[in-house]
Amino acid sequence: MSEGHWLLAGLGNPGPGYAATRHNVGQMLVDELAGRTGTTLARAKARAVAGTTRLGVLPGGRPGPRVVLAKPLSYMNLSGGPVSQLAAFYSVPPERVVAVHDDVDLPFGAIKLKIGGGEGGHNGLRDITKALGTKDYLRLRLGVGRPPGRQDTADFVLKPFSAAERKELPVFLADAADAAELLVTEGLLAAQQRYHGR
Repeated sequence: MSEGHWLLAGLGNPGPGYAATRHNVGQMLVDELAGRTGTTLARAKARAVAGTTRLGVLPGGRPGPRVVLAKPLSYMNLSGGPVSQLAAFYSVPPERVVAVHDDVDLPFGAIKLKIGGGEGGHNGLRDITKALGTKDYLRLRLGVGRPPGRQDTADFVLKPFSAAERKELPVFLADAADAAELLVTEGLLAAQQRYHGR
């Protein structure tokens, strides 16, 4: 699993007004991993901030794979351009591209991983699929729960987490960061076996 770069792209919307919203939980995870690894995210040509690091530890104590941590600076619905440009620049094949995103179909705190499949109405994923020309890239899905009552989903994901959720958010992000490390060091199946159904 150690040859070549991986690209881990945290999806979200740019600017401080969106930073604490559910829709930006993917970018929060990238910040968690950058802090964990001491990685500086700097402006890249591909309308993103990005930095390279090694993630996790391989058997025998060797450093984990090289990973590009990135946060697109485009709006969520236009994530494909930055992701595909970074993938091309670092020669990352689609099966090593990881889109980290919010998922309203999962309860808050749930973590799911998959490769390929549909976009589930997620416009950021739809744009990445179009830009990469394939659905066969990895998705790290972070549950943000469903909107209460009749609240519109689009409005719900653009609101901050509740006070109770904010208390749990550091543990959620730490677990998701562990899942990302396991994904790149041991593969999709190992990460699914550990984190699905929790």
